[in-house]
Amino acid sequence: MSQQYPLKEVKGDAVCFVPGSPLFSVLMEPASFCYPRLTFLRSPYGQFGASAGSSQDLAPWPQRLVTQRWTGPVDESPPAAMSRNGYFFEESGYLKCDTDDGCEAKEETGGEELFDAVNSSIVSGDSIRFFVNVNLEVPPNAAAENESAGCVLLHTSRKYLKLKNFEEEVRAHRDLDGFLARASIILDETATSLDDVLREMLKHFAEDPENTEPSCNFEKIMSTLFTDSGTPREGNGTHDVSESTGMNIQTCTSHLKFHLLSDTIQGVTATVTGVQYQQSWLCIICTIKSLQRRHVCISRLERPQNWGENSCEVRFVILVLAPPKMKSTKTATEVGRTFATMFSDITFRQKLLETKTEEEFKEALVHQRHLLTVVNQRPSAMSDGHKSHGPKPLKLHEFLNVGKGISDDIARRFPVYALDFTDGVIGNNKAIGKYITTMIFLYFACLLPSIAFGSLNDENTRGAIDVQKTIVGQCIGGLLYALFSGQPLVVLLTTAPLALYINVIRGICDDYNLDFSAFYAWIGLWNSFFLVMYSLFNFSLLMKLFKRSTEEIIALFISITFVLDAFKGIIKVFKKYYYHGRTGDSYLEKARTDAIPSLGINTTFLMNSSVSRSMSLENQTGTHDVHYGRETAVLSLMLMLGTLWLGHTLYQFKKSPYLHARVREILSDCALPISVLTFSVVGSYIFKEIEMSKFNYNPSESLFVLAPVQSLSIGSVMSAMGLGFLLSMLFFIEQNIVASLTNAPENRLVKGTAYHWDLLLVALINTGLSVFGLPWIHAAFPHSPMHVRALAYVEERVENGHIYETIVSVKETRLTSLVANFLVGLSLLLLPFPLQWIPKPVLYGLFLYIALTSIDGNQLFERVALLLKEQTAYPPTHYIRRVPQRKIHYFTGLQVLQLLILCGFGMSPLPYMKMIFPLIMIGMIPIRYNLLPRIIEAKYLDAMDAEH
Repeated sequence: MSQQYPLKEVKGDAVCFVPGSPLFSVLMEPASFCYPRLTFLRSPYGQFGASAGSSQDLAPWPQRLVTQRWTGPVDESPPAAMSRNGYFFEESGYLKCDTDDGCEAKEETGGEELFDAVNSSIVSGDSIRFFVNVNLEVPPNAAAENESAGCVLLHTSRKYLKLKNFEEEVRAHRDLDGFLARASIILDETATSLDDVLREMLKHFAEDPENTEPSCNFEKIMSTLFTDSGTPREGNGTHDVSESTGMNIQTCTSHLKFHLLSDTIQGVTATVTGVQYQQSWLCIICTIKSLQRRHVCISRLERPQNWGENSCEVRFVILVLAPPKMKSTKTATEVGRTFATMFSDITFRQKLLETKTEEEFKEALVHQRHLLTVVNQRPSAMSDGHKSHGPKPLKLHEFLNVGKGISDDIARRFPVYALDFTDGVIGNNKAIGKYITTMIFLYFACLLPSIAFGSLNDENTRGAIDVQKTIVGQCIGGLLYALFSGQPLVVLLTTAPLALYINVIRGICDDYNLDFSAFYAWIGLWNSFFLVMYSLFNFSLLMKLFKRSTEEIIALFISITFVLDAFKGIIKVFKKYYYHGRTGDSYLEKARTDAIPSLGINTTFLMNSSVSRSMSLENQTGTHDVHYGRETAVLSLMLMLGTLWLGHTLYQFKKSPYLHARVREILSDCALPISVLTFSVVGSYIFKEIEMSKFNYNPSESLFVLAPVQSLSIGSVMSAMGLGFLLSMLFFIEQNIVASLTNAPENRLVKGTAYHWDLLLVALINTGLSVFGLPWIHAAFPHSPMHVRALAYVEERVENGHIYETIVSVKETRLTSLVANFLVGLSLLLLPFPLQWIPKPVLYGLFLYIALTSIDGNQLFERVALLLKEQTAYPPTHYIRRVPQRKIHYFTGLQVLQLLILCGFGMSPLPYMKMIFPLIMIGMIPIRYNLLPRIIEAKYLDAMDAEH
């Protein structure tokens, strides 16, 4: 049996049978040949080249000629590594190879016959080598063609798939139900070759009237299942049909062709020595354009079949066919993952072998689904059982343990305090360039709202709080928070709700003849007092009641107010300039009377800058010849849209292929300052002949003057306590929600949180600001999440054709906030010029830019967008996999309804109604826990509220 033949003794066309990857077929039309003797080497899974446990003669199969050479004794067993993992084959090409073991053209002088020898060796030990020798006689006229053909290259890609969770992923049950309704099961298939088995399965599809595809060509499906790895060769050949496969192939003297399965799923087990394959089943998946719906067929073979490496004793074949345009949870891969998860259980496969009829086969499938569902439920109930019935109940003693939250926060953050200054500066992973770009971004993100709200407060308070005081308060508060906070990535700013409160306070002082500075100071002191109480008694624990969906409703509401305020400002510009001839000079007086009711809320940059626009324009008419032409309105619109376009384009530039990756990242991080500076130059210098309104600037006589708090009566102080309590609720909710969004799990922050300590620090900072008449500040959205994003390392990943970004790591540092707020303080030297050269339409464009970038990653916005998308474009997110589509849309609709309620109160023209806005946000908690579970099952609500 170990006899070897000289190369010239084997005549005719043959093919090298090299099982370098599982499940391939060899197709050829034999010419004149002789039958060489074959040496079979027994593997742990049966004999190589034949069915497991058999020693069939290959004479009936002239298409498959294999000669093997074993350099050791024939009866010697393979080594241990080979026994565990099967044969490790070194793949080679055919006919002509450029490797050391490659083909050599040998010419004999007698008959001038040219032979190509292909040797494929499998190294599995120091003393054992396994050779596959194929000797091909090539006619002389094909020698030149063989020289140019060479080896073919085969690209192999492998990836792990997660087992399907039958308890969470609703599609798993629906896939099985759909299969059971139109079951295509073949029991005890007698075919031995893979081609014949697949053809019988496709034939079963064709004969089933329920599975008929009118426009389906099963010959094309058969060819699509395989990846052609041959090198076509021109020559005189004829078309013929292979008896073993029925596939139409072209044969010629020198044409050889073999193919491998394109897409398969197999079960594997990780071991110390490598990956061990489950050899008894195979799932074949394929996408066919001509199909109208998905098809699944399961074939149980009569005997185990040896189809190559890692598939030596196959008993079950699962064939999944699907059209290309399918929802991400209905693709061929997802359906195959469902059945592959079931067949990965060896006990289940043993039960299927014992079934006699299709009904018993179906019952085994249903039973296995039940077992998988129960197994997945047990650990889920132990770990996340509290989520099914709402949040973990808060105990009273958690609030009575005074100062525990603050002490825990300090104990958590103090050990890494020094690292907040050295990370990215000292060590291997330096990020100085990212720090510089983030500082520039943060400087403009803090300075611009300070200017805008300073100008607005200047008008509302008649100079009591102006631009200078706003910049000073931002600098002092920002520096203190950056130095001593537990989460320095949170950005403190004065916001639109605070501007609204200041406006209301000024109106109360005018009505009751109160000193504004004293009344403002007392409200701020009461606000700080309540915040200190909240932090000491651990009230931040209540934020556990705010689910992700509630936080995203508030975040999306803020983004909407950005857009509304921007359009509100540009509309008033058009009313002022574009239709000036119709409205006349009475518009300025009307704008002044409508200023208070038209204020917006919760826009972190500017609430109603159109009021200041009208005021400033009226002031400018006294000294300048203002152009009341349409060119001013058109230029304002161009500046707003241009700022939005340039900022967003540069923000997305990191995804483009242009320039170097580092340059793209710098341009993306500096998108905000570049867009503002560019269109400020365009509006104030290039089109300087067109008058554009600027923000008001009235220099203060003194920046630090103590408020006369002793001048108010006891009654006034008590009334200030009520306003201070409402203000403290706004501070409490805004501070904690923004901190929660900053510390979201997808941001991958590792140094811990400090909700209680940060709330206490904000109270202390605002105490000093209140006493000196400086504007209040608290955590701002979306600046804080954008600060995290600027310091993050982001990479793009592809899942089922969908590209999404994920944060790999974030540089948690205090340096960016320190430097940015220090530069804000130095900006006092730039007043009034050149800062007054920034036109207000540029700020409107900035609002749109902030709104557009803040909705990135907002699940509520993504689910609203699903209503406008076809199902094939749905991303494979966790809630798409776990929640039925109808429930997703129900939940989205209920969130939109809550959003509309927030807009009704937050954008109301009545200022006093806006003051109870924090109560509306708190009222969303019982809606989430008491009302929504009556409409949507709790498990689906928990899935859509989950972080991943």
